[in-house]
Amino acid sequence: MQKQMKQLVVSDPKVMMGKPVIVGTRITVELILEKLAAGETPEQILESHPRLTREAIQAALAFAVEALRYDVIYPIVENAS
Repeated sequence: MQKQMKQLVVSDPKVMMGKPVIVGTRITVELILEKLAAGETPEQILESHPRLTREAIQAALAFAVEALRYDVIYPIVENAS
């Protein structure tokens, strides 16, 4: 299952400047994450983007987890002003 999900996310310098996208689309992982973070449900995303599947949304999330796992994460410091 994990291998199948990884095949749904691709990166090509000729498509969306190399940002990770759902295979066969120009829909970026970033866009999917932004929509989820803004409170959209997977159903709303699927309705807005008929070429997506529930598996593609899951693949985007899995990709993000994998990418963050190996990056150095710095805490966000809020400005007191």
